[in-house]
Amino acid sequence: MRLVLAAAKGDVSPVDITDYFHGVALEGGISYAKMFLVESASMISDENLRALGGIIQRYALTDRIGPVAIVAVTDEAYRQASVFASAATAERPLAVFREQAQAVRWLIRIVEGYEQDAEEATRWVSDRWDMKDA
Repeated sequence: MRLVLAAAKGDVSPVDITDYFHGVALEGGISYAKMFLVESASMISDENLRALGGIIQRYALTDRIGPVAIVAVTDEAYRQASVFASAATAERPLAVFREQAQAVRWLIRIVEGYEQDAEEATRWVSDRWDMKDA
């Protein structure tokens, strides 16, 4: 599975997120599965989150977008991720999770077509990347 991993720590601006999306697009990763790890809520307004969702819609016009799993640890990060998810409508699966293992299991099921147990999924994440190391 081709996977793009990204972490948002602390405050993240709309420009940071836009630059990230453009960088992934330039490197040819738009169709890859993506996992975003959001440690805490940023200072991005709901209006800016919806505008960022519009960027995803524009990318979907030119390329197939891969599935997106957002892992949001705090309640506010989860709320913000949900606002973004509702605005980033495109022809691809997108889901918001509380734990990395849940997100990995979902991505593997979507991309590879099979289930993994929680222990395998956690090990899969740990072998590749951990939020503490980002």
